[in-house]
Amino acid sequence: MELADRDAGIDLAELLAAFSLTTDLGLGQPMEHVLRSWRIAERLAERMDLPEDQRRSLFYVSMLAWVGCVADSPEVAASFGDDIAFRADSYDVDLAGAAGFGFFLRRAGRGGPMWHRLRVATTMLATGGQRVVQGMQSHCTTTSALAERLGLGQDVGAALRQFFTRWDGRGVPAGVGGADIALIVRLLHLADVVEVRHRTGGVRGALEVAQQRRGTQFSPDVVDAFVAHAAEVLSGAETEPPRRRPLTESELDTALEALADFTDLRCASRAGHSRGVAELAAAAARSIGLPVGDVIATRRAGLLHDIGLHGVATTILDQPGPLSATDWERVRLSSYYTERVLARPAALARLGAIAATAHERMDGTGYHRGLSGAAVPMTGRVLAAACAYRAMLEPRAHREALTDKQAVGAIRDAIRTGALDGDAAEAVLAAAGNGTRRRVTGPAGLTPREVEVLILISRGAQTGEVAAQLGISRKTAGTHIERIYTKTGASSRSTATLFALRNGLLDPLDL
Repeated sequence: MELADRDAGIDLAELLAAFSLTTDLGLGQPMEHVLRSWRIAERLAERMDLPEDQRRSLFYVSMLAWVGCVADSPEVAASFGDDIAFRADSYDVDLAGAAGFGFFLRRAGRGGPMWHRLRVATTMLATGGQRVVQGMQSHCTTTSALAERLGLGQDVGAALRQFFTRWDGRGVPAGVGGADIALIVRLLHLADVVEVRHRTGGVRGALEVAQQRRGTQFSPDVVDAFVAHAAEVLSGAETEPPRRRPLTESELDTALEALADFTDLRCASRAGHSRGVAELAAAAARSIGLPVGDVIATRRAGLLHDIGLHGVATTILDQPGPLSATDWERVRLSSYYTERVLARPAALARLGAIAATAHERMDGTGYHRGLSGAAVPMTGRVLAAACAYRAMLEPRAHREALTDKQAVGAIRDAIRTGALDGDAAEAVLAAAGNGTRRRVTGPAGLTPREVEVLILISRGAQTGEVAAQLGISRKTAGTHIERIYTKTGASSRSTATLFALRNGLLDPLDL
């Protein structure tokens, strides 16, 4: 049997259950909120005699429904400030109608100067909140795309595209409501909110919000079933995720690559970072003679090493100046979160232990454990060097991307000071080719200029910025973007970025 076809020792349901813990972080909720919401929906589904196949789909929809919030985090932060705090607060409000619009207006431009807050609020009033609606549509599209990449059925993808619908038809897509909404989505709408209210207000609080939104956000039949069985639904025994066939080694790699791409969407300047680190670390690990199992684990840890950033607000990741002590501590905690969410099952625990060393340093100055010397395994030393080198080549809000020559110099300085392991870091530099450039091709019929534009918008550039950087008119830049969307089948920056990632276009040396 080929290695790629062997059982990887993990089920897709287990992998998504672990990844859902990062979604909890991005929602500003305690870990296992998503899992608890699914259990509530599952118990209701049982009492409403939902067929077994739909209940399996309910699990995957529950695990993935909020993942798309990662993709629109930069846009949410631009409009409402701290994206994690914004989502956490949104559970207190019915987001349709005057109450919802008031919620958005009160948070418009939060954290920014007064002129910025006024501009965001004015734009929201003038457009009727169309940017919020577009964000919801993008969220659903990108989440559905993830389900497709994971090999889930069409029913899961279709349900995910309905996540922001409402029973009264006032959600997204506009006019879709009532019985046109899949029952598994209607169950999740209720479960997601009452899980939060149950934690903060007990059974009474959960019942109150269900009854208040009956016939508006929530389906009346789902609310009635919940009211009839609230006590047992909210406090029932633990429910195990449904089992699917175990993932093969090849399928696990595909799933991890998909999750890595979505993780990097949290911050525009990080697009392609996790894949780049993974490939570089694997090549370096192979060149220094690590066993095949360690090479594979190092690559997979590279794909996963940044998932803890879901717990860090985009406003911090995109901070153009120095971070405060509090914000820096949140960044340092990201490595802890990475290790924490990958603590089980056993197949992920080893990867998590390696992934959590991406920011450790041989001299003890790294984080989150402050390991040093022999306490840092060679897999971790390679990963740390690959992450440091790759990050230097990428732009960040507080600095421009370094040239390859500058990055090589910085890595060798870190070797001399004892921060990075010499063998591991030199292997990374050798694997990177010390500045050898890779030719960019144009998939989907993209012209060389369109490839340039696609790379820029994937990095977060707006139409005017594309025009300025390439020395073309704004109209021409807009035409290029329209053609890129048409050729690639993209409908938003997020889906265009995913296309660029899948086709290997986001090497920072190409910028």
